[in-house]
Amino acid sequence: MMRNYRDLPSGSVGRAKTLRRNATESEKRLWNALREKLPGVKFRRQVPHGPYVADFLNFAGKLIIEVDGATHAERTEQDATRTRYFEAQGYQTLRFWNHEVMDNLEGVLTTISLSLREREGGAKRREGEGDEAVQKTPSPSHA
Repeated sequence: MMRNYRDLPSGSVGRAKTLRRNATESEKRLWNALREKLPGVKFRRQVPHGPYVADFLNFAGKLIIEVDGATHAERTEQDATRTRYFEAQGYQTLRFWNHEVMDNLEGVLTTISLSLREREGGAKRREGEGDEAVQKTPSPSHA
């Protein structure tokens, strides 16, 4: 499906391109790992979405992955607002610290994979393929 950037704030696409060109080491590492370890799952990186740019976005699974550096420790309210925006659009947001990606890449990939499976199962249940209630899994914190 073609994504339309017409309704985005001015400069969003250019900003996303700049962020892709200037990716952090942890973003590069996660991008390569997603492509290698989860080849059947299509992620896009640095995707404009409303007033924000998502680090990694999977449209089919409605999943956004954010890789946060030290500056995000001081931006908790802005990050919470951003997460609420994405959730209102139907996306789950997973946040990982840079050091988590660098030191525990397999654990990060496992968390992402499990989240995608849970969301896929929830979508099937919402379509009437199960009787159990769909419960939203809270996004992991920066703990």
